[in-house]
Amino acid sequence: MNDCEKEKILILSATFGDGHKQVANAINEAIEFTLPNVEPIILDVMEWIHPSLYPVSNYFYRRIIKKFPQVYSYLYKRTREKNSFSVRLNTLFTVGMGSMLEILEKINPSVVVSTYPFASSIMSKLKEQGLIDIPFVTIITDYTDHSFWIHPYTDQYIVGSNQIRDRLICLGVESHKINNTGIPICQKFLKHQSRSILAPKYGLNSNKFTILVMGGGDGFIGKGLSSFQAFEGLALQVQFIIICGRNKRLRKQIEEELKTSKHNFLVTGYCDCVNEMMAISDLLISKPGGVTISEAMAMELPLLIYNPLPGQEEDNATFLVDAGLAFRAENEKELITKIHSIIYDSIPLLSMKQKTRQYQTKTASIDALDIILRTANRGRKDQMVVV
Repeated sequence: MNDCEKEKILILSATFGDGHKQVANAINEAIEFTLPNVEPIILDVMEWIHPSLYPVSNYFYRRIIKKFPQVYSYLYKRTREKNSFSVRLNTLFTVGMGSMLEILEKINPSVVVSTYPFASSIMSKLKEQGLIDIPFVTIITDYTDHSFWIHPYTDQYIVGSNQIRDRLICLGVESHKINNTGIPICQKFLKHQSRSILAPKYGLNSNKFTILVMGGGDGFIGKGLSSFQAFEGLALQVQFIIICGRNKRLRKQIEEELKTSKHNFLVTGYCDCVNEMMAISDLLISKPGGVTISEAMAMELPLLIYNPLPGQEEDNATFLVDAGLAFRAENEKELITKIHSIIYDSIPLLSMKQKTRQYQTKTASIDALDIILRTANRGRKDQMVVV
């Protein structure tokens, strides 16, 4: 079959936070692995529809998250439930329906998958106005709900937990439209990897307690250097892996400041080998992004949440702590105390590993793809009935 004859699945995403893109990549990978006659196409909605506005809006999004988190928190909470303000704000972010219609006509996908809330909104509005009849699936990329994810013409929702499924039902979504597959992640996080083999590859000791510190793709790690300087208060010598993401300035500062540390440090920027770093580690200190959580649970890596961003990360943190899937530290003193207790008492870590097995799923991407294909097939049958 020629490429031009291949069935196409369009995956709509955006780089406002790495999680949306990572889930899109996981679905893309599942399609390529299992469906040779289907062509997946990933499209960054904001970049495509608003090419001139995209760099500016992306910059301000990152600046607000980092410098003015209280502003983001206010907007998130103000729009959590559907109201006149959330509707107006959603309308502002979903201009460009004409451009989306052109994209759909050009690609002609059998089904559309959205990992970005405003892309879901555009699709729903196009269907509401009778401009398209393409089935589409929304994948919620966090362990929480928000009005921006929920739209009346969505055919199917894919969520990460039964709690979110129940929440959507309470908000009026029909139960048969909601599927708890877990949040899709890439296959490399599902494979067993030998710590004893990987540790020497990165100049690390496989027998030493290892803490992985991650701040997301943009390196928003706690309060910066002060958090790492506080680690000197640990009585036992351990080793740290610090992933600074794209924050080159922070990486340089950390490398300079930690030269005289009693601990061993491996400091890196954005990397594609996070799965290997997780395999080496005993504990992850991180912001609780939905995808990072799912990856850590798949690798049975206990999580210590520190300084979550307001909004969905706060919701994710609450979900994890309530479920016994994570520890949480509110300040540097508590962070060091928690690490001390974890190092000297391994029972809580073992308990947490066992609990992750109840929530994780090794087949989330494949299960999500099955939902996507069934949605596409139902769309074909509906079109045949109309004809």
